[in-house]
Amino acid sequence: MTTLVMKFGGTSVANLDRIRRAAKRVGREVANGHNVIVIVSAMSGKTNELVGWVNETSPLYDAREYDAVVSSGENVTAGLMALTLQEMDIPARSWQGWQVPLKTNSAHAAARIEEIPTGNIDAKFAEGMKVAVVAGFQGISPEGRITTLGRGGSDTTAVAFAAAFGAVRCDIYTDVDGVYTTDPRICEKARKLDKIAFEEMLELASLGAKVLQTRSVELAMRFKVPLRVLSSFEEMSDTAGTIVCDEEEIMESNVVSGVAYSRDEAKMTLISVADRPGIAAAIFGPLAEAGVNVDMIVQNISEEGRTDMTFSCPTDQVARAEKAMEDAKAAGDINFRELVSDTNVAKVSVVGIGMRSHAGVAAKMFKALSDDGVNIKVITTSEIKTSVLIDRKYMELAVQALHDVFELEKS
Repeated sequence: MTTLVMKFGGTSVANLDRIRRAAKRVGREVANGHNVIVIVSAMSGKTNELVGWVNETSPLYDAREYDAVVSSGENVTAGLMALTLQEMDIPARSWQGWQVPLKTNSAHAAARIEEIPTGNIDAKFAEGMKVAVVAGFQGISPEGRITTLGRGGSDTTAVAFAAAFGAVRCDIYTDVDGVYTTDPRICEKARKLDKIAFEEMLELASLGAKVLQTRSVELAMRFKVPLRVLSSFEEMSDTAGTIVCDEEEIMESNVVSGVAYSRDEAKMTLISVADRPGIAAAIFGPLAEAGVNVDMIVQNISEEGRTDMTFSCPTDQVARAEKAMEDAKAAGDINFRELVSDTNVAKVSVVGIGMRSHAGVAAKMFKALSDDGVNIKVITTSEIKTSVLIDRKYMELAVQALHDVFELEKS
């Protein structure tokens, strides 16, 4: 008997009607001969409500109690989904993370999965259970406390279960009908992709595309778990959605597969830093310790032993970065004349595995932006990605221009 994993996001289980609709999809897969593991998120908006209650009760909260509260939303959905399936005469039961057990480390609110033993669920499948409805986003620490995997963690739960149980596929149901060449809300020419490589999806997810959580794509790529992203609001079809798979499974790739953007970026520049061995570690060590997610890094040419160091980070981490740098300066670890923060920038990126074997992608990108009067502030590249920082007011213009110049509306 084959196993299929189906994950339903918050909008797909937002109320009882939507839970019933999702349950019909599960029933269809049971009828196709699969044992099904269903991973559910909390109902839409519920996690935010629970987080708000925690913050209102205790601004400097105990992360262990935060996890106990915030994980409860998934428990409700799992129970309701199991009841709905039972009403359809489908043998189903709900599972909380500790009952599986999904074992994690002790990093509350940002736990990492360490092991998913399959024995308990396999035993119930052997007894005739057809659907295991598992509360996503949660696990259990070595100390026996409930943990959560961070926002979007149900995607990671689903992929981890698919890997552990050797599932034929992991279907991620959400409110969009697949992965697009860019955000259709910005570019009306955006086209849904039939297939996309793991590496491309990983880059798009890390660069701001909200379709899949980055960690879930990393897991899928590592364990070769085929993913399918599809909408729970579209008609049921075996060909719906977008398949995320190995590069080898895609017959012919476009040079560029997609354009991603991140609106909430900031550019920070340390002016006149000593250019000496170890200066980069002295800067980025304190930033890492402060929890600042640094992305793009550029160092200017040194003049008279001094240089400027520029990096980008999310706008909501600017204050934390400024404090880390000022503290490091006060401690004598680094010395700089000024720290300049620009919070009115955006990151725009083109991504494609075809960039490995095609020259001139960056030049084409830069010319397209230049033709539309968009000035580039910072550039970074990788084997399958080129990213630029630009003024935020030009972000939508840049996305549309790049989508057009690489003709992404064509299949």
